[in-house]
Amino acid sequence: MTGGGATGGGGGTGGVSAAGGGTAGSGGSAIGGGTAGGGGTAGGGGAAPGGGSAIGGGAGGVNLLALRSHNTALVLDLMRTAGAEGISRLELAERTGLTPQAVSKITARLRGEGLAAEAGRRASTGGKPRTVLRLVPGAGHALGVHLDRDELRAVLVDLDGTVVAERRAPLDLGAGADTVLAEVAGVARDLTAEGLGAPGADGGPGRPAAEGARSPGPGLAAVPTLLGLGVALPGPLDHVRGVLHRVTGFPEWDGYPLRDALARRLGVPVVVDKDTNAAALGLAVGGGTGGAGGTGGGGGSGSFAYLHLGTGLGAGLVFGGGVHRGVRTGAGEFGHQVVQLDGPPCTCGARGCIEALCLAAVARGDLAEASRVLGTGAANLAGLLDIDLVLLGGRTVAAAPDAFVHGVGAVLDARARREGGHVGAVPVRLAPGGTRAVAEGAAQLLLAPLFGRGGA
Repeated sequence: MTGGGATGGGGGTGGVSAAGGGTAGSGGSAIGGGTAGGGGTAGGGGAAPGGGSAIGGGAGGVNLLALRSHNTALVLDLMRTAGAEGISRLELAERTGLTPQAVSKITARLRGEGLAAEAGRRASTGGKPRTVLRLVPGAGHALGVHLDRDELRAVLVDLDGTVVAERRAPLDLGAGADTVLAEVAGVARDLTAEGLGAPGADGGPGRPAAEGARSPGPGLAAVPTLLGLGVALPGPLDHVRGVLHRVTGFPEWDGYPLRDALARRLGVPVVVDKDTNAAALGLAVGGGTGGAGGTGGGGGSGSFAYLHLGTGLGAGLVFGGGVHRGVRTGAGEFGHQVVQLDGPPCTCGARGCIEALCLAAVARGDLAEASRVLGTGAANLAGLLDIDLVLLGGRTVAAAPDAFVHGVGAVLDARARREGGHVGAVPVRLAPGGTRAVAEGAAQLLLAPLFGRGGA
């Protein structure tokens, strides 16, 4: 499931009935529709080493398995957003539009698979108390890796998105594919060893014995609760095929099949996306947007732009609760809009890009100018798309959050005053999650489709 329009804890999209009037409320495994090994999809664009879909759904058009997976995703998402307090079967039926019988079948299967458990009983208006169900966070895990130009951040999270283990290490993205993949694979094994007790890169617990060099090591397919690996890195890239384009500053990656290469090495589903899209997905799923325009509480139906300023500059766009990637999955190349004709050269090959101007101002310590340039781009984006909210993140923003939030906000305030009206300026806030927001969002590339929240 990749639609971003599923329930975010509140009414949202209802259950889907099978043709002929019967509700497709049962059947189909919630996790793991296929085996691991090369060519299937994992939550919208991931490689599932073995041909089948890694998560739910069937090939081709809408079929019974897809309908069942959709309805299961609705139930799982409501249990996720209900938290430890849980939710009753009656509430699930009311919120999804499914019949009580269909909900009972779905929840029975989820309990049988260990994904749901009883959370106690709740008084009812009549009859016996209602049994309350909750999601079991430890029933599934996902790895999220953020490949930046000069460092790697990785997390292991459970179904709730809670970080179980994390790593941070220096990285040279230009060191070559073999070196980068070996580092990613080694960190993935280390995290599963730490968080889940799985074998490390040397076949035992912990890090490999030879310091500075990683052996190929075993795959991760045998780790029972591991759903796969999400990788987020600078674009542009092809999210659907998991193939990199001319990564800004590192043209040697052009055409490299990162998704399939990592899936072969690790033996688990892999999804690849831009760093900004991953962070935006994590914010939409986690409800970290503060509720502006209805975007809080698990994503909702509002819109926002996540602007990431670190070693580069980009944007993740969310409309209607789902990530907007565009027809060619290239949306969000925010940093490479030209705002100064014949300006300074940019690493993308153009001149006068916002990224070049902003990073140059940061390098000389002029944060007021950097935030003004960033604010100019944000104002252009707000005027073009009429978004509800601007969120700022990335290492550079994290180092001076007040300067950027106030500076960008001042530019948007000035634009709102010029335009008049009664709505006011688009609010600007610091994105939650800090410097690991991209890695956590990368893990959501695997988790979100389970809850019908995979985005476009």
